[in-house]
Amino acid sequence: MSRNQTPPMLHLRGLLKDLGGGLTVRRLLPSLQLRAVGPFVFFDHFGPVTVTPDSRIDVRPHPHIGLATVTYLLEGAMQHRDSLGNDQRIEPGAINWMSAGRGIVHSERRPEAWAEKTYVNHGLQLWAALPLANEQDEPHFSHTPAKDIPVLQIDTAQVRVLLGQGWGHESPVVTSIDAVLWDIELKAGKSLELPPSEHELALYTVNAQVNLDRELVQTQTLVPLSPRTTPHFVQATDAPARCIVLGGAPLDAPRHLWWNFVASDKALIEQAAQRWEDNGFGRVAGDDERIPLPGRYLRR
Repeated sequence: MSRNQTPPMLHLRGLLKDLGGGLTVRRLLPSLQLRAVGPFVFFDHFGPVTVTPDSRIDVRPHPHIGLATVTYLLEGAMQHRDSLGNDQRIEPGAINWMSAGRGIVHSERRPEAWAEKTYVNHGLQLWAALPLANEQDEPHFSHTPAKDIPVLQIDTAQVRVLLGQGWGHESPVVTSIDAVLWDIELKAGKSLELPPSEHELALYTVNAQVNLDRELVQTQTLVPLSPRTTPHFVQATDAPARCIVLGGAPLDAPRHLWWNFVASDKALIEQAAQRWEDNGFGRVAGDDERIPLPGRYLRR
């Protein structure tokens, strides 16, 4: 490659993971080629999956440390419950932000009011590593309904500023993390200029292929965006396209990720694993089920 050539884009298709009960996710992060994008160390795209009254796709209570979960639905509904006593229905367009800090337990189940319904669940879950200064903070939870999320009309594109800032607007979600998350909807053949950024960013194609800086990106593909002072351009091809842009300031230190735990120090993961085995985390009120530890964590 000559000095003046732009390096080729990295196209990540992720891995399909069967979580049981008919739920399959596409796991984009972490991967061998890309461990993180800004603070985001984990990225799952789940569904679309049809949920019937007989489906068993509930996620039983399980623990987290050192991270913040971001749950964002495109279709359907989920019921979040946690060891702080929060009981919140998640609906499309809302942002569920749960900061685990030193430890929290939560479940994600079918809403009781939807027990006899047949519906489609479709959405994203991401984990952002907490800054070193907040890694051992007390856990907390916030829910921002869809009506409070800024929705921008930029030429023919619709943009939701889910986290951070974009196009002169700021998300109302308060976090300790320098992160951005945008939901972009493009009409067929139409394009959008992405603001220049010195942060680490990536674009994910949810439902259709797009052209990114004139390079074709297939559906359900994650492409890191090179930091630059000039805009990136994304254009839908012959069908409407939905894209997610995620990223932010790079990690302030390397992170270890095992099961549901993220930490700067492997000893914190060992301690969390032992605490879960010893029932030392809190519990979700009224829910006696739990996901067992997958195996003894061994320091590497």
